[in-house]
Amino acid sequence: HVQLVESGGGSVQAGGSLRLSCAASGYTYSSYCMGWFRQAPGKEREGVAAIDSDGSTSYADSVKGQFTISKDNAKNTLYLQMNSLKPEDTALYYCVADLVWCTVVPGADQKFDYWGQGTQVTVS
Repeated sequence: HVQLVESGGGSVQAGGSLRLSCAASGYTYSSYCMGWFRQAPGKEREGVAAIDSDGSTSYADSVKGQFTISKDNAKNTLYLQMNSLKPEDTALYYCVADLVWCTVVPGADQKFDYWGQGTQVTVS
């Protein structure tokens, strides 16, 4: 079965950087859209970034120029490089996968079939 395991979260000061990783298994990784969503306390879950099977990427407006999504098909691993972090980036970050959908527009979380358990990012 599909398994997504995130790592790399932690606590960082404002202006710092973190790189999240998501190790995927149980499916043909390269065929799927992979992405990142996040949820802050008291807020709705929101899309952050996605990368399709052809390598095309999409980002939420709030993170464009700040976050970079990438993947290594040979390692079945998805990454999210987060720079210039702000307190408002504090959230639980989820790795997601889907064979059909590849979007981070509002409501897109309903489209993705597979979710990891999440990794916490705290910016102070």
